[in-house]
Amino acid sequence: MEEFEPSVSAKKTKSIYISTVLGISMVLLMLGLLGLILVHFNNLSRYVKENIVLNIIVNDAARETDVLQLQKQLDGNVEVKQTQYVSKELAARHLQKDLGEDFVKFLGYNPLLSSIDVYLKADYANNANIAQFKAKLLKNPLVKEVIYQQSLVDLMNDRIATITLVILAFTAIFLVVSLALINNTIRLAIYSQRFLIKSMQLVGATKGFIRKPFLLYGIWHGLLGGLIAIVLLIGMLYLAYQQIPDLIILQNYTEFGLVFLVVIGVGIFISGFSTFLAVNKFLRLKIYDLYR
Repeated sequence: MEEFEPSVSAKKTKSIYISTVLGISMVLLMLGLLGLILVHFNNLSRYVKENIVLNIIVNDAARETDVLQLQKQLDGNVEVKQTQYVSKELAARHLQKDLGEDFVKFLGYNPLLSSIDVYLKADYANNANIAQFKAKLLKNPLVKEVIYQQSLVDLMNDRIATITLVILAFTAIFLVVSLALINNTIRLAIYSQRFLIKSMQLVGATKGFIRKPFLLYGIWHGLLGGLIAIVLLIGMLYLAYQQIPDLIILQNYTEFGLVFLVVIGVGIFISGFSTFLAVNKFLRLKIYDLYR
């Protein structure tokens, strides 16, 4: 009987710890998944903004060397991500391909003008900055006109801002729920050890001595739960990229690593802090309160 009871108690404690780690890992998995969704959406919005094109139409009388010099100046602008020079001949070939016929031969001349396609950085891809940028360009005698889709830029920025706020709000709510779920899981695990805590206290052990092993276990459980969640997140990312190959343009290993660090950090902090509070609660309880 003496050999049986410790064995049953050890198995019970082990099962409690396993369920605690699994519970923490599942909550952190959902939190990490929301983080990855936010990262991908942020990268998607940046990708969309940086693919808005401003067509700078140059005067027909402008020399190609002057136009190339203008392109070089634009490349050095802090607002510009990249530029592409489109000559009259290249523009004609593109239009011929779209129309399916040689309009130059039909007209007898090429009516198109040379242009520079400008792609702005995401932080500057809004109508306020674009309007200022356009005004500066129009002061250049080489520039005849600057064309871009103003309504599309407004619509894009409004939609991105709305969706970002929704995702952030949902993430904040889930973070609070995660705190509550992990805290309750830890409290239940410590509750099963309440008699052990009180027994150690009755034989003279200090609060710090009693608290230390529980805190170490709590931190370890948070770390282990975070690592399990990260392994599952990596597996989900791999499957997502296998099913949707185009997602590869949105991957950013630095941001993914930051999400994984946050997952581990949240797991360790919540688990350790919840363990600290739960142990302190049972250290303050009277013996007869343990049975309530």
